[in-house]
Amino acid sequence: MAVTPAAAVPEPPRDCSLCPRLVAYRRENQARNPDWWNGPAPSFGGPDARLLVLGLAPGRTGANRTGRPFTGDHAGVLLFQTLLRTGFAEGSYGARPDDGLSLVDCMISNAVRCAPPGNRPETSEEAACRPFLAARLAALPRLKVVVTLGDVARRNLLRALGLPASAGTSGHGAEFDAGPYRVLNSYHCSRLNTNTGRLTPEMFEAVFRRARALLDG
Repeated sequence: MAVTPAAAVPEPPRDCSLCPRLVAYRRENQARNPDWWNGPAPSFGGPDARLLVLGLAPGRTGANRTGRPFTGDHAGVLLFQTLLRTGFAEGSYGARPDDGLSLVDCMISNAVRCAPPGNRPETSEEAACRPFLAARLAALPRLKVVVTLGDVARRNLLRALGLPASAGTSGHGAEFDAGPYRVLNSYHCSRLNTNTGRLTPEMFEAVFRRARALLDG
């Protein structure tokens, strides 16, 4: 797929039209819920961040509704609680973008910026959105550590860096170097993973404790 000029910037335009299926889903949500954000969810955090948390895509009733990554859905509860406990956030999480919570030395983004039907982006949509991820990485000059939430995030990070998707080690708690960054893998903090016990709060926090140690060491 040809990359449009807009894809050279870290954040897609609000009316991004690169992926027809996602545009149709956005319009469907706009018709039903005109007061929602209903657009590409912009990254959350400052440009001086040394930690990037990379998720899969906005949830329909999460970032697609609120306009802030991981805000308003189940996954955000564990993520923001963990960031607060490990010193990567300040304030309190109120599940809304005006709750006053701020990130510290951290940014949160997604491999695919628009909500996909069924929370599953297609590979063509991942590819269309990847230039935004590459530009996002390039716009973080102090970035040192990336926490990937799930295999889709890990795969897209590697491809955005010009590496094969098979590079590095998969599995929760695995870590490896990719380009100039240290990558830490985690299972995604989805309701499915937490409700089944595949990911416990302790397992999740350990990944961010490791990130903290790498940055402070």
